[in-house]
Amino acid sequence: MKSQTIAAFIGALALTLSAQTYASDHHTALALQHAASASAHGQDGHADQALKHAEEALKHAEAAEKDHAEAHAHTSAAVKHLKEAVDHAKQGHADVAANHTEEASAHLRQSIEQ
Repeated sequence: MKSQTIAAFIGALALTLSAQTYASDHHTALALQHAASASAHGQDGHADQALKHAEEALKHAEAAEKDHAEAHAHTSAAVKHLKEAVDHAKQGHADVAANHTEEASAHLRQSIEQ
């Protein structure tokens, strides 16, 4: 039963991670698209359109940057807790290891919700 629960959790985590990756990648793709449009309009002498697309590119680039930074911070915290869990489990401290794995799981969930 535990292995089925673990397998279900891993599957749900993988699905959620792929959704998070899509969201960040979507912002990056939109930033690239608007940056290219801004460049083309700038070369054609259309300052108003260059400004419009540059502002949109900036908005999406900042969103992608934020997504990646917040996710990275939570992932780093999860790694720290998992290392603690491994160390305590090696010492036979199952309850402390369990607490650290719960904290790691919480941080992993937060990293994919960004």
